[in-house]
Amino acid sequence: MRRLAAILTLLCAAPAGAETLTVMSFNIWGGGGNEGKDISQTVAAIRASGADVVGLQETRLEGEVCTADSCPPGGESVAPAIAAALGWHVHDQTAENAALWANAVISRHPIGAVSANDLGVELDVNGTPVWLFNIHHDDEPYQPYQVLGIEYGPAPFVKTAAEAEHWARLTRGAAMDLLEADMAAAGDGVMIVTGDFNEPSHLDWTPEAVAAGQQPLAVNWPTSLRLTEAGFTDAYRAAHPDPVAKPAFTWTPMGDEADPEDHHDRIDFVFVKGAEVKAASIVGETGPRSDIALDPWPADHRAVVATIEF
Repeated sequence: MRRLAAILTLLCAAPAGAETLTVMSFNIWGGGGNEGKDISQTVAAIRASGADVVGLQETRLEGEVCTADSCPPGGESVAPAIAAALGWHVHDQTAENAALWANAVISRHPIGAVSANDLGVELDVNGTPVWLFNIHHDDEPYQPYQVLGIEYGPAPFVKTAAEAEHWARLTRGAAMDLLEADMAAAGDGVMIVTGDFNEPSHLDWTPEAVAAGQQPLAVNWPTSLRLTEAGFTDAYRAAHPDPVAKPAFTWTPMGDEADPEDHHDRIDFVFVKGAEVKAASIVGETGPRSDIALDPWPADHRAVVATIEF
């Protein structure tokens, strides 16, 4: 009887025909090019993560003129070369809109249809259609800096959570409107959102994180909240629900966390809908903030990777 019970438990845990997919969101900083590196370390990081599909941000170099309020990308996208090194498919997101800054999707699974605003692609995961949307929101004004009185562009400083939420909606609301339009057109089924949101999560700026000294105040950040209210799950927080125990800072592996001129935070995400989160990790340099380590680390963001089942 005990053997039969064990078999039944395994069958219930892994339903017949279930698919798993490991998804990575990775701001690659020009594939390392902003520090004069080639793409080999970026490729190594993707391999180390075990990802099947990656939403890439910053596939092109920062332009020669790059300020807080204007920093158009320059040069060619390195996404095709990264995909070729992995033997994967690629879609460069070449549209110019508020939700993109040199983005691309690379995947071991075939890439099919593309959404109207170029934010999403349909993947064929062994016969199951999966939509992946990959975004890169504006970083100016950057509300954590506004709250903490850190100079960055012409934005005013703010003192309250309500003010921070207001500025976040002004900064990224239009981009989220584009994303919601593309997702609505895609219909039902498994959906994934990857991206550098340039905005923290409402699941991280909590009263508990404030008490622990990790955040200056509790804020209901609107971008993550909007996706949660649309039925999406923050994959990392599903696997690691305590932001004090696992702050999972993706910004930044560079510099000192005690530096008063910066604020380390989690701004890179994998959100999922229509699938179960099985595991999630932060990928970065060797140290306390990384669950999967690779040295040297090629980017100014750590990456996030999540395994889902559907």
